[in-house]
Amino acid sequence: MLRLYDYLVSGNGYKVRLLLHQLEIPFERVELDILKGETRTPAFLARNPNGRIPTLELEDGTCLAESNAILWYLAEGTRYLPSDRLARARVLQWMFFEQYSHEPNIATLRFWTHAGLLAERAAWVPEKQRWGVAALEVMDAHLRDRPFFVGADYTIADIALYAYTHVAEEGGFALAPYAAIRAWVARVAAQPRHVPITRA
Repeated sequence: MLRLYDYLVSGNGYKVRLLLHQLEIPFERVELDILKGETRTPAFLARNPNGRIPTLELEDGTCLAESNAILWYLAEGTRYLPSDRLARARVLQWMFFEQYSHEPNIATLRFWTHAGLLAERAAWVPEKQRWGVAALEVMDAHLRDRPFFVGADYTIADIALYAYTHVAEEGGFALAPYAAIRAWVARVAAQPRHVPITRA
């Protein structure tokens, strides 16, 4: 059975949990509290030298890190990853956007809020807010005339972006101005076997 090293609050961990549920793949979840340093132990660092969750341990003991790489691995050969060459590249395009333009801003402010770090990192907050809004504007414009990020179908590009977007308000990003994003969030939440971020 697959084993997922995870932290329940993490959107990156949630991406993998959501896809595993939607693929109906059984897995064992191991909760690691990143705030208590549980991903910095020698045992975990042997699995992922970068000391981060999520990390997926395969049946043979091989470990795979980085949430979007795990999504790609799990989605290969399924309806969640297109077979068309350009469509696959578009999926990667949005997954790279998520990690470069979206997650470092929207997810970071959510984490700082949850961890009580906003006050001590106040100097960085305005820039994170500015770039987070810029990412949301790009997403909203893209979604105005399409149901999902790549073509007409729900893919792992949507999962990657949904994880932190649907809880963006927890980091101070209002979604009210973004009608296309809100409609897309509802479409993702309506997908078969969807589970909330708080479900293990």
